[in-house]
Amino acid sequence: MKKNRILTTQRITRDAMLAAVCAVLGFIALDLGNVKVTFESLPVLLAGFMFGPIDGMLVGGVGTLVYQLLRYGISATTFLWMLPYIMCGLVVGLAAMKKANRTDPKRILLIIILVEIMILIVNTGVIYIDSKIYGYYSAVYVFGSLAIRIVICIIKSVVFGLVMPVLLKGLKAVNHIERNTDKAGQKR
Repeated sequence: MKKNRILTTQRITRDAMLAAVCAVLGFIALDLGNVKVTFESLPVLLAGFMFGPIDGMLVGGVGTLVYQLLRYGISATTFLWMLPYIMCGLVVGLAAMKKANRTDPKRILLIIILVEIMILIVNTGVIYIDSKIYGYYSAVYVFGSLAIRIVICIIKSVVFGLVMPVLLKGLKAVNHIERNTDKAGQKR
C-alpha cells in the first residue's frame, strides 16, 4: 500500500475527532448575544500547527459546520459563520509550515494572537452582514460590544499561546510513538 496517500484512515479519523471537539466546544460556549466566549478555535489551532493548512481548514470548516447545523440549522449566512475558523486553520497551517521555528513559544504566541484577532475581525464582519440580511442591524448591537470582545480575544490568545507549546510537545510525542509502532508492525 502507498504510505503517502492524501486521505488515509488515520488522517480522516484524526481530523474528524478534532472537528467533533471543535463542535462541542462551540456548544459549551458562554453565549451572550453577540459576545461569545468560546474555545472552539483550540482544535483548529492544533490541527493547523500539527498537520498543516488543509487539515486545519477541514477541522475548522467541518467542526463549525456541525455546530452551526445543530444549533441554528442552514441559513444564508451559514458559510460566513464557518469562514473565520476555516481561515484560522489555513493561516496557522501555512505559518507552521516553516519547520525551523515551528516549536518556538514566542512565534506560536504571535501566530495565535494574530489569528485570534483575525477571527474577531471576520466575526464582526459576519455579525454585520448577518444583521443586514436578517434585518436586526443596529450599530450598538454590531459594534457596541467590540471593546469586551477585544479583551476576550486578548485573554484567549495569551492563554492559548501559553498552553499550545505544551500541547504540541505532548501530541508530537504521541504521534512519534504511533509512527514507530506502525513501522514496527509493518516490518513483521
